[in-house]
Amino acid sequence: MKRFLILFVLLQLSYVSMSQHILPQRERAQAVNTILKDRLDNLLPKLMDDTGFDMWIIISREYNEDPILKTMLPATWLNARRRTILVFYRDKENNTLEKLAIARYNFGENIISAWDKESEPNQWKRLVEIIEERDPEVIGLNFSKHFNICDGIVKTDYEEFIDHLSENYKSKVKSAEKLGIAWIETRTEAEMILYNQLVSITHNIIAEAFSENVITPGITTTTDVEWWMRDKVTALGLETWFHPSVDVQRSAEQLGNHLYAFSDRPEDMVIRPGDLLHCDFGITYLRLNTDCQQLAYVLKPGETQPPDFLISALRDGNRVQDIFTQNFKTSTTGNTILKQSLLDAKNEGLKPSIYTHPLGLYGHSSGTTLGMWDAQDGVPVNGDYPLHENTVYAIELNTTVTLPQWQRDIRIMLEEAGFWGKEGFRYVNGRQTKLLTIPRLNKHTDH
Repeated sequence: MKRFLILFVLLQLSYVSMSQHILPQRERAQAVNTILKDRLDNLLPKLMDDTGFDMWIIISREYNEDPILKTMLPATWLNARRRTILVFYRDKENNTLEKLAIARYNFGENIISAWDKESEPNQWKRLVEIIEERDPEVIGLNFSKHFNICDGIVKTDYEEFIDHLSENYKSKVKSAEKLGIAWIETRTEAEMILYNQLVSITHNIIAEAFSENVITPGITTTTDVEWWMRDKVTALGLETWFHPSVDVQRSAEQLGNHLYAFSDRPEDMVIRPGDLLHCDFGITYLRLNTDCQQLAYVLKPGETQPPDFLISALRDGNRVQDIFTQNFKTSTTGNTILKQSLLDAKNEGLKPSIYTHPLGLYGHSSGTTLGMWDAQDGVPVNGDYPLHENTVYAIELNTTVTLPQWQRDIRIMLEEAGFWGKEGFRYVNGRQTKLLTIPRLNKHTDH
């Protein structure tokens, strides 16, 4: 508890001091380990009870890690070691959770080694002994047809494990899909303190990228801005989980299809006055990820703000966000929320497209999927997964707006981190409601 309180104060101070204060590596490790201990001690027992598993076994080998095991690594472990086997045994009656490693080493401070190789040279036999001593009712393994992050056990390890089990225990082995999703998607109170800072850092990098500090109209290209963002992330000691993208919409050009925003953009487009800029950008920090899309307008000579028709277009995008998040309801499937939101938005005369994904320990994480850009009628299986509390989503969507002034359609593409909890929906660190402008206007000068 003392360490948790110290961490809480540390994070509060770092957030209050400046939004781009990045912890040194040693303090990051302390934060990661403290949050991991809290998750293992206080969150995991509840998740195992809720999903009906009294034993969870995670098997992984060095450099070929199970995606879930990677989220459990101690901060100073960059990979698993040799073959690492973790066993979590939940005794609900006595309210205990054993955290064991069938490995040569303790798995950090949270999970102790339960294998003496000198006494039992065979790692698989020692694992079977652990199982038989505890006699679990349901054994969870990480295999899943539809949720990739929960499909971490490789064919070799699965076959070795099953070959060593008695018939009695083979029948108790089940997919730990629901438990794995719950572990990946559920955020703790401490993590949400962190998340606020992560999104703030993300917003600040975008604001600087879309400014005269980086962009000189007529010279700077979209590719220049993308690589500036990568360099900025590196300079801050952070990481990104995907390469940033920057694209342009302007008058006298036709609206491309959705692939334009993902893979068909022309590179090195020179940014010009009158352009509407869009970026897709995210960071990785303290094992959490952000994913954000925002818009900026390049002022023409004599302009002091974006044109009213672009301000109105952004307002339409915000309205689609509101309609969508107002339909969030615990235990409702992603497909149900998607269908109702699209219907509501279209009834207001909007032209929406919604493709929202879980966000957290991974960028495209496990949990409720709410549409894909090429699956607006619903997403099989992943879209049928129900919404749970204490989860974070990249609220990713767009609306198509017809601009007579430009004689074309444009897309208002937005993405912000949003949290769903007991009190309802909120954005983790706000959302864009005004277009950024390039350049920013000095308030003390007369234009």
